[in-house]
Amino acid sequence: MQETFSPLFLSLFSCHFNTPKMSSRRLTTEEALSLLFNWDSDEEEDVSETEDLSEAEDNVIDDPDCQFSDEEEDSEGECAAISTSNENQGMQQSSSIEETWTSKDERIILDMTNLEGRRVFQEKWKPLDQTDLHAYIEILILAGVYRSKGEATASLWNEENGRPIFRATMSLETFLKISRVIRFDNRETRAGRRERDKLAAIRDVWDKCVEILPLLYNPGPHVTVDERLVPFRGRCPFRQYMPNKPAKYGIKIWAACDAKSSYAWNMQVYTGKLPGGASEKNQGMHVVLQMSEGLQGHNITCDNFFTSYWLGEELQKRKLTMLGTIRRNKPELPSEILKMQGRSLHSSLFVFTEKATVVSYCPKKNKNVLVMSTMHTDASLSTRDDKPQPQMILDYSSTKGGVDNLDKVTATYSCQRKTARWPLVIFYNILDVSAYNAYVLWTEINQHWNAGKLYRRCLFLEELGKSLVTPKIQMRVRPARSPAAAAVIEKVKCAPSNQSAVDSVEPGIKKRKRCQVCPSREDIKTSTVCEKCKKYICRKHTVTFCPSCGQN
Repeated sequence: MQETFSPLFLSLFSCHFNTPKMSSRRLTTEEALSLLFNWDSDEEEDVSETEDLSEAEDNVIDDPDCQFSDEEEDSEGECAAISTSNENQGMQQSSSIEETWTSKDERIILDMTNLEGRRVFQEKWKPLDQTDLHAYIEILILAGVYRSKGEATASLWNEENGRPIFRATMSLETFLKISRVIRFDNRETRAGRRERDKLAAIRDVWDKCVEILPLLYNPGPHVTVDERLVPFRGRCPFRQYMPNKPAKYGIKIWAACDAKSSYAWNMQVYTGKLPGGASEKNQGMHVVLQMSEGLQGHNITCDNFFTSYWLGEELQKRKLTMLGTIRRNKPELPSEILKMQGRSLHSSLFVFTEKATVVSYCPKKNKNVLVMSTMHTDASLSTRDDKPQPQMILDYSSTKGGVDNLDKVTATYSCQRKTARWPLVIFYNILDVSAYNAYVLWTEINQHWNAGKLYRRCLFLEELGKSLVTPKIQMRVRPARSPAAAAVIEKVKCAPSNQSAVDSVEPGIKKRKRCQVCPSREDIKTSTVCEKCKKYICRKHTVTFCPSCGQN
């Protein structure tokens, strides 16, 4: 498998790779890493239908008198970050992201955001630059790492319960201002483009993110095609209602993912019915063909919304196979395979054609599961839990979850913030997917990096997020007001250039470890260390001396 860092990886940083005329060939690891550090992101937000109507609802500042404050706020409080080990040597390359984050896409983001900022705040708007944009993305990333999706934005900057790194980076006022005015297209020409394309407000950003995904990663033998639902209940011209999904309402995205790693190889936003309200015929077939464009020699696993004999036939012309459940009402199915009379529990009935195989398996009484495959050509059975099952069923079960797992892992450290604007929701999702894609690429290239740690992905996201904030903190002139934020700033400014800028455990906060004298089963944590042997000891095993006695 050819691994490379993904552009979406940097969309994680709200960046896009600066890729000059990329060809359709796959990239080498060296080329991909070079691209990784040349990506630029965009985070586009536009109000659906009536933009200004919901701006006040987006958890942003409504007061046009607010300004960029040079005096950045800072807050104390115990940082919830997970400590990183010293195995960050490879991660230090992420600092070069900032050095090369100057693509045409980024220029558009900065120009359009500054244009909107001047429109809203007039002369009080301080132009947004590259460092400000990086810092804004860093805060989104770290908020996801700290599981702050449902937390009020203001509480992240709170002196008592907030996190010092946020206050050391920028003020709450600055963050909210950027959230309000960030744009990715020309607002003046949007109305005309929206008539032809419902996704006009973020189309350029979305397309550039998606088109680079296949160039950075070769999926394994199995690719899963399925639908995703990004939760959103605000106004959106193509919002969908899907009662079987946990969120029920949101933006539907078709996705093709590697079945093993869940790397998002291709995505497409579903923008609703065709003009005139007509339903698209054979939609499932068209989606799979579009999502698998460019693949050869792979198997496509999909559910019964997509699977059909005609899809399998078309995929074979592209040197692809198909495996998926199929609906009972498909005309290509023979009636004999649908009958349940006389069928015993865990029995299997196979039907073969020249190009496809169908199996009817009875997992429960009076219920059968139908699976069609152009990959399998025999009636092989395997035993699991002392129950004979068709190999087709087992293969489908092991490869069907690529997209569902992507939803699960992106939700774990999601950077989504409460908003009433659908383009911003899509942008947050771009960041989440990019973050996970980046993690997949990084760990496959650097397989020994923090290997075996359960929170390995959290360490990865934390290190990447903090690498973006370093230039912003280094540019600070005024000292921070709180000791915790001041310690973060001092640590960054004093750190060597080849060292990770911000430690996972904030400076000035002692690490807490288990008392090395108490039995381990008691699990007593302490930050007190013996001055002589440097062991961690709890209060129960601590003896107090005056300075003179302690010298003896």
